[in-house]
Amino acid sequence: MEFKLQAFEGPLDLLLHLIEKNKVSIYDIPIVEITEQYLEYVSKMERQDMDVMSEFLVMAATLIRIKAKMLLPKEEKAGEEVVDPRQELVERLIEYKKYKYAAQELKDMEIDAGRSLYKKKMLPREVEEYEEVIDPAEVVINSQIDLARLNAIFHDVMRRMTDKVDPVRSKFGKIEKEKISVDDKMKTIREQMRGLSGIHFKSLLTAQTSRFEVVVTFLAILELMKTGCIAVRQPEQFGEIYLDSLEE
Repeated sequence: MEFKLQAFEGPLDLLLHLIEKNKVSIYDIPIVEITEQYLEYVSKMERQDMDVMSEFLVMAATLIRIKAKMLLPKEEKAGEEVVDPRQELVERLIEYKKYKYAAQELKDMEIDAGRSLYKKKMLPREVEEYEEVIDPAEVVINSQIDLARLNAIFHDVMRRMTDKVDPVRSKFGKIEKEKISVDDKMKTIREQMRGLSGIHFKSLLTAQTSRFEVVVTFLAILELMKTGCIAVRQPEQFGEIYLDSLEE
């Protein structure tokens, strides 16, 4: 009678199959029964690939060694914990089982991803490349205020600004300041100004800790003006400039 043996990826894969087939706990392997079934399978394997065959034979020798240890009488010494001869094999099987199931999950995800279809972009090139033309003067609500005045205040702050250095920490070498993006600064300013009015523009710039942060803050204010989140006003001609939040 001819029969085809199931292909396994390695000796651990075969052992895991036998454990699941016999419905036994991986933590309490019936080593005698499993060893007999394992050797029966190995005896029926094709011997053309000796590299693969040698891996199964090494595991067979390991199982026989564990079986012999379990059959020998145990010498119990006071104060010493008895080590189960199967412990190392169990740990290897558990680790292999984790990777095997993880690989199967990844394979299923790959199959599912292969069934996903995406519609190509249908927008004309002219629409994608269109950029709205914005007049910078329109973002200032008071006709007496222009961007030149804001720019002058910015440059005045930059001339007077020096990076604030901690006199203690500076002795330990160069300290790299964390870079702040314009988007992050916009979020910070919106949270600080939400529902408030009369924020002094120049004071807001001088409160920053470095020249870099002054630049980022100035750009963030311009973006918030453009998007309508804040408004700029100058109560008196040539007077101080204030920022008002337009968000409740």
